Amino acid sequence: MLKGKTVVLGVTGSIAAYKMANLTSMLIKLRCDVHVIMTKNATNIINPIAFETLTGHKCLVDTFDRNFNYNIEHVALGEKADLMLVAPASADVIGKLAGGIADDMLTTTALACQCRILVAPAMNTRMYENPIVQDNLKKLKEFGMEVIEPDTGVLACKEVGKGKLPSEEILLEYILREIHLEKDLEGKKVLVTAGATREAIDPVRFITNHSTGKMGYALAKVAMYRGAEVTLVSAPTQLPPPICVNLVRVVSAEDMFREVKKMAPDMDIIIKAAAVADFTPVEYHEEKIKKKEGKSTLELKRTQDILAYLGTRRRQGQYICGFSMETENMIENSQQKLKDKHVDLIVANNLNTEGAGFASDTNIVTLIMEEELVELPCMSKEEVAATIFDVIVKK
Repeated sequence: MLKGKTVVLGVTGSIAAYKMANLTSMLIKLRCDVHVIMTKNATNIINPIAFETLTGHKCLVDTFDRNFNYNIEHVALGEKADLMLVAPASADVIGKLAGGIADDMLTTTALACQCRILVAPAMNTRMYENPIVQDNLKKLKEFGMEVIEPDTGVLACKEVGKGKLPSEEILLEYILREIHLEKDLEGKKVLVTAGATREAIDPVRFITNHSTGKMGYALAKVAMYRGAEVTLVSAPTQLPPPICVNLVRVVSAEDMFREVKKMAPDMDIIIKAAAVADFTPVEYHEEKIKKKEGKSTLELKRTQDILAYLGTRRRQGQYICGFSMETENMIENSQQKLKDKHVDLIVANNLNTEGAGFASDTNIVTLIMEEELVELPCMSKEEVAATIFDVIVKK
């Protein structure tokens, strides 16, 4: 995934430094070339040997280390890197970067870097909220660096507050966003819907379906990787929200229609991957319906057809993609849906096909367009998402 990419990790003397060994391992598994630079304080928390074992490269600490094969180490790494991540970033190093101080290998390399620099602060809450630290972080942003907001939680000092280093998985997502894929959607606004809507019967019960939202979330993530400004309108799911995506949470089909209707005119690409309920109860019961003898009847009415609404009200140049989940006559039904909804692409899959459908991490789909039909093999949902955007970009 990251073959041919070089990432420089700058590790400072925050207690969270130990987490960077796991992030390094994750990057290596993606075939990334990783170089680690540590401050002297960081070596008191984690031994440089750990990083050297993982990366196969010497871990740099001393600016004047003579046992290194680059001629001018900080300049060479600065030129080689596709991305530099300073994490955890202590208040000390943040202040040095903001002031242009280069008194160790990490800060000299950062100043020499020509690539994008990400900074992930990690420290005590009161230190993080100190006006001096906040002013320094503001300066870094003004200089073009991106500051990754710390999490709120229990800190090493046992206090609860903001200042916790985000998880290694989140840090990896920031790296992937920067260097994983070509930014061929830069400047585009993309709207994705995902998840299964819930139609309330009473305060306890609702009608829904088996969708987990995985396909929609994969689409939002890939669009974000490719540089788009992404809005994800999500019905309830158990999935963590993607980073750097405008997440709008909804519950019912009516909620989703209202949000999509409001945002659609500004979007360049709309992908409706949500499994929206076709029916909703005619009446909502304010109190729980009690069990009783004999048959019970629940009267339903049709929900708003969001895809059809979008197709008939699209603006010029707008690309619209819908999904079709079938159990029979998949191609014929999906081709008809393409015509009836007035959209550009229908992604069709068959619930009865092994490796496709709900809850799976893979999917087997057929891309149906007006004059073309493309059958895809079993792929991960992120790979399917990437292929869908490949088709959209070419149009």
